[in-house]
Amino acid sequence: MTKEKTTIKKNADKLVVYQIYTRLFSNTKTTNKFNGTIKENGCGKFNDINDAALTSLRKFGVSHVWYTGVIEHATMTDYSKYGIAKDNPLVVKGIAGSPYAVKDYYDVDPDLAVNVKNRMKEFESLVLRSHKNDLKVIIDFVPNHVARQYHSDVKPKGVRDLGEDDDKSKSFAVNNNFYYIEGQEFVVPANVNPPIKATEVFVENPAKATGNDVFMANPSINDWFETVKLNYGVDYLDNRTTYFNPVPDTWLKMRDILLFWATKGVDGFRCDMAEMVPKEFWGWVIPEVKKINPHIIFIAEIYNPSAYWSYINEGKFDYLYDKVGLYDSLRRLMQGGGDANDITKVWQNESGNFANHMIRFLENHDEHRICSKFFVGDAFKAVPSMILSATLHSSPVMLFFGQELGVNPNTAEGFSGDDGRTTIFDYWGVPEFQNWVNNYKYDGGKLTSEQKKIRKFYADLLKFVNTSDAVQNGQFFDLQYVNNHGQSPNYNDLKIFSYLRFTEKQKLLFICNFDLENSYSTDVSIPKGAWEMMKINPLEKHTFKGVFGNKLILAEQKTDRIKVEIPKNSVLIFEIK
Repeated sequence: MTKEKTTIKKNADKLVVYQIYTRLFSNTKTTNKFNGTIKENGCGKFNDINDAALTSLRKFGVSHVWYTGVIEHATMTDYSKYGIAKDNPLVVKGIAGSPYAVKDYYDVDPDLAVNVKNRMKEFESLVLRSHKNDLKVIIDFVPNHVARQYHSDVKPKGVRDLGEDDDKSKSFAVNNNFYYIEGQEFVVPANVNPPIKATEVFVENPAKATGNDVFMANPSINDWFETVKLNYGVDYLDNRTTYFNPVPDTWLKMRDILLFWATKGVDGFRCDMAEMVPKEFWGWVIPEVKKINPHIIFIAEIYNPSAYWSYINEGKFDYLYDKVGLYDSLRRLMQGGGDANDITKVWQNESGNFANHMIRFLENHDEHRICSKFFVGDAFKAVPSMILSATLHSSPVMLFFGQELGVNPNTAEGFSGDDGRTTIFDYWGVPEFQNWVNNYKYDGGKLTSEQKKIRKFYADLLKFVNTSDAVQNGQFFDLQYVNNHGQSPNYNDLKIFSYLRFTEKQKLLFICNFDLENSYSTDVSIPKGAWEMMKINPLEKHTFKGVFGNKLILAEQKTDRIKVEIPKNSVLIFEIK
């Protein structure tokens, strides 16, 4: 007699996104010379992300891979022999260049190709390989700004280049693609000192407005001076007056670019600094793209909670970054400060009605690595925050490559210096990650015992997330309000946060202790309303059985309050039977 398997319905919103910084992911070279060239320090390739890598990620629990840095961007590496114009080093950040200074929206980064002439086919093969391994593909769409020397070498026939038809005599014209500083020439910041010396001066006349909304000819070195702001029909110098009807030229060009990549089989776009682009554009363009693929997803990098709902409701985004809310609250707790009650404030005040649209994370290319000296210096200090990020609601969770191995950047790679981030500007090898790559076997053959331990935690967590009906599909009930402020004995609400996730099939209680120093013997109260919603009578006998590494089974009881011993820096998860 065979045991019947219990299956769950997968929630379409419960994505597991794995961000791959493509240039670094498969680079096995260990030279790591400061400001090293591609020849000295090496560079990962599309072809290196083989079936072994993708199979391993799928088994790990990943559903979507975000390939960062795919589209061609400005660089100090010379590809002129392939018909790609050289970039002036005075307007490039880092030897390799920033992936967010796009130089050709219709091309891929030549760094990532084994055969540069065959670079697009190599990318298309990666997309097919990813799909074959049951992984969806996300790439960056950078809509707000482009590289100073933007020029498409391979644009489709009939496509007009950005700025090609601009009236440069006007600071603003609705169908100009750029903004111009009339009568002034662009001035490179005085303290720009690229590692590869410029052989000629950089000339831009008239100057264009800089990407971070600097409408002057002389941005500072702290501005996005290597980029140019795109014009979506907003006159910034006239109180942001908008001209959206008829549809501006930039809207049409950007729609065509998105459709180009969608036809390559891309399954989603992570939209860089989406809130710097009018929500009206998104509300128009996203439905346009979904006409050819209704399942394609759009993720907004956004940092203004007051704009969240409008970018979902009017902008039509599927998911938004939960950085200013949940990430910042958890970071404070991980660093020994903060207040666990802030987690309640996040969902109540920012995302309560659309929590399933908020993508949760503890690392990405913009943030400090957890293990760095700038964050907490220890991968295991992230355990409660990672569990909560992955289970708080039926929303996506995201990991940055190497997060599961405790990557710790502790030296200056080049442009951005020693800043606790994995460089996005330079050619580099990531030693901790190379242990997993193991000469393209992607089997973790060189992992240390400590790395194996932290990776197992992440693997077990993702398995739990992907197989728990309550986590996938369950309602959420915050228990903080009936336990905080001394209502439950020894319940330190500054450090403890508890909640329920439940469906008809499964009822789970989560108790998180963010205290890095202290364990607690405490009570956790579950109110009458929660029992009613779970369709359980608290006066009948029930047990709390530990799940996800917690083998503890609490005695059968007839009470709405349970007693627990919760170790420091840990989470107890009980299934209520």
